[in-house]
Amino acid sequence: MADFDSFLKDHASCEKKASGMAMSMISHYPDKPELITGMLNLAVEELSHFRDVMRLILDRDLEPAADARDEYVNSLHKAMDQGKDAYLLDRLLIASIVEARGAERFAMIAEALQKGKLKNFYSAISDSEARHYQLFLSLAEQYFPEEKISTRLEALLNIEADIIRSLPLKPALH
Repeated sequence: MADFDSFLKDHASCEKKASGMAMSMISHYPDKPELITGMLNLAVEELSHFRDVMRLILDRDLEPAADARDEYVNSLHKAMDQGKDAYLLDRLLIASIVEARGAERFAMIAEALQKGKLKNFYSAISDSEARHYQLFLSLAEQYFPEEKISTRLEALLNIEADIIRSLPLKPALH
């Protein structure tokens, strides 16, 4: 909270990347209509969030920042299994994890803010990210058996814990 302006710039970048990731999944999985529908809606919602955060940045007379490497997300992607099915499962589960962490962090931001428009915005964004996390899990359940999902999710959460411990604290979403 001590450097909220930097956090806002990072938040905008994350929303833009999330929209792009959803569009990428549509391109890579044209044979999965449930995934296409979910990712289309997600891409539009994330782009809307990007617009809203950019308005906050511009209203504060800040200059938007260039996208920075997200070591958290990049490290999770390095843990992805190869092979068509394994890769899809990992993409869905990692996206679910990232969205769940976003929901948690946005809720903490909302809690720390004074009553008003910004607090309401971050509370709503937290709720939205929680729905996104559930969307990715729901899509995984449509394409993979529960046992495979739970086993791989547990492994990825252990990897994520190691990643989080290795990263410095900074005014960023991840």
